[in-house]
Amino acid sequence: MYTRAANMFKMAKNWSGNAFCQAAKLHMQLQSKHDSATSFVDAGNAYKKADPQEAINCLNAAIDIYTDMLEQYQKAIEIFEQVGANTMDNPLLKYSAKDYFFKAALCHFIVDELNAKLALEKYEEMFPAFTDSRECKLLKKLLEAHEEQNSEAYTEAVKEFDSISRLDQWLTTMLLRIKKSIQGDGEGDGDLK
Repeated sequence: MYTRAANMFKMAKNWSGNAFCQAAKLHMQLQSKHDSATSFVDAGNAYKKADPQEAINCLNAAIDIYTDMLEQYQKAIEIFEQVGANTMDNPLLKYSAKDYFFKAALCHFIVDELNAKLALEKYEEMFPAFTDSRECKLLKKLLEAHEEQNSEAYTEAVKEFDSISRLDQWLTTMLLRIKKSIQGDGEGDGDLK
């Protein structure tokens, strides 16, 4: 039903309203989380051409659902990469591409350290400005600390990043999940700061 509504919006070229995103939010309350995430992705795709910021808002809502629901990181990665690729070509949104590639790399990191390394190389190649970003530098430090199984170096790198750019709840949660995979980390759910 919501996919059909998105197609009707497209055919009517009624891109300015936010009714579809609102319908997806209502749908989240009525259906399973998976169906809701799919609705947000559909909404984001419907908004992509006319209202990039609303598309990003809808896709971010889908990502939140996927990372919380059975920890479906692969689906979250796909969305982050899609949004990152779309924003890096848009002069107004270009600066935010590094954030989406950073978040995609963190999702890769939770799945597998090697995946994160390969993704980081891919993102640097796709978007050269990512290489000089603080987010990319943090990822490299985290990968090095993880490889050495050094939870202190991991925490110090996060603390240094947080002192300049405050971590939001999503980033904190993801970084803690990665930190737990370091052997000998006796802090459990301890604070990263």
